[in-house]
Amino acid sequence: MDPISLGLYLLATFLGGMVSGLAGFALGLVVSGIWLHIIPPLETAILMCAYGLFSQGYGIWKLRRTLSWRKAWPFIASGAVGVPIGAALVADLDPAILRTAVGLLLVLYSSYNLARPRLKPVAAGLPADLAVGFLNGLLGGLTGLAGIVVTVWCQLHDWPKDKQRTIFQPVLFTTLLMSGVSLSLVGALNRQTVMLFLLGLPLLLMGLWAGVKLYGKLDDAAFRKVVLVLLLLSGVSLVVQTVH
Repeated sequence: MDPISLGLYLLATFLGGMVSGLAGFALGLVVSGIWLHIIPPLETAILMCAYGLFSQGYGIWKLRRTLSWRKAWPFIASGAVGVPIGAALVADLDPAILRTAVGLLLVLYSSYNLARPRLKPVAAGLPADLAVGFLNGLLGGLTGLAGIVVTVWCQLHDWPKDKQRTIFQPVLFTTLLMSGVSLSLVGALNRQTVMLFLLGLPLLLMGLWAGVKLYGKLDDAAFRKVVLVLLLLSGVSLVVQTVH
């Protein structure tokens, strides 16, 4: 990798860590726009999983005093069923069409919620949580979009920012772990990938630290807007990637 490409890789890694520390997700959104121009897609995917595990693990540790595995387990358990099913369906479904559909839904959802006052929070029980977890895992297995569905679900409940993160970050962590194992089994992990991971890790940790500091300055309303904007950008990115 030439010096310019390496500099871009490290810059994207720092920015991805900062956004993940701030919002609790969207590392892949930030890094993929740059990485995919300089790193093969399979290596990009495994690096996103590896760094995602670090960023989600760091976020979980920071919120460890408020973490509630009891609330997160339904999403994790049903997601563990959805991920392998999604991976198995990749050969039968067109991921590009699926990415476009998900992207358009995210654009509509986030645009509408940014433009209107809050509605009454959704009230749902265990069956709904299990269904959402399954869909989250299914989409993760199909497209690598770990955590999008459960993040939207937490938004619909209008929970405080800490409660949202204590749920969707453990779900993201476990989904990324399952995805990383699957990618490793198909040969995505190699010497070059390990070297890139080690080079970028200090920048990721610096970005995470900066993002968590910014997170502490946000109230619940500001956090809601940050998440909605990132969901909007995620949706636009998915549509644009498919078009190109």
